[in-house]
Amino acid sequence: MQGILNKLAPLALTGGAIISLGQSAIFNVDGGERAVIFDRISGVKKESVGEGTHFIIPWLQKPHIMSTRTTPRTIKSDTGSKDLQTISVSLRVLFRPDIEHLSTIFSKLGLDYDERILPSLGNEVLKSVVAQYDASELITQREAVSKEIRDALTKRSKEFHLVLDDVSITHLSFSQDFTNAIEHKQVAQQEAERSKYVVMKNEQEKKASIIRAEGEAEAAKLISIAMASGPGFIELRRLEAAKEIAENLSKSKLVTYVPGSGGNGNNLLLNINNKN
Repeated sequence: MQGILNKLAPLALTGGAIISLGQSAIFNVDGGERAVIFDRISGVKKESVGEGTHFIIPWLQKPHIMSTRTTPRTIKSDTGSKDLQTISVSLRVLFRPDIEHLSTIFSKLGLDYDERILPSLGNEVLKSVVAQYDASELITQREAVSKEIRDALTKRSKEFHLVLDDVSITHLSFSQDFTNAIEHKQVAQQEAERSKYVVMKNEQEKKASIIRAEGEAEAAKLISIAMASGPGFIELRRLEAAKEIAENLSKSKLVTYVPGSGGNGNNLLLNINNKN
């Protein structure tokens, strides 16, 4: 029995080695990925391998999996504007490698190509574009600045076989001194607007006073003319006053009866029956 086992042992070892060798000769490429094959004799193969299960020569060849999905990355840079203000800019970049040049990217830059390229390109483009604008223009012309950055960064990335699907400014801030200056300017503008409103209000009140005075003068003139023409105006005013007093007394809860004063007809109605 022991002899039989001794004879089968080499065969078991040989079978295990064959299975291990077979497993090392197979590799899988998942969706959104491609494999770059490195050959110890010919180097990196020009054509990458797509999704699915593939065979390689063990030890002689080795696959390197690279993602071809669109990947987001944030690039931050502190740079100077045209008017020498310090600007902090954050840029969001959606990038992916050019599938036709995966082998070139792997050969020259490696698997961490984005770490090697995007930060330096982003800072270079941001500094060159932001330096062309004043701080105020970066706020009012943000869309134009973002487009210029996108065009410049896309052009530079193509030199390294990177495709940019989107580039946009996500954050834009200024130094504390500039922020304080903006706040002081806004306060000054608000004070100027308030002073302007006060001046306009005073002008309107002045015009209203003039119109009121002119109206009162005209009214006094008409009253003088009416009084000079006869006693009719005085009688009219007396009747109006008597009517007003009577209405007020009739509405009062404390007054229920208004007696006459003496036998000559004088009462609280200002003696409206007096013809003297």
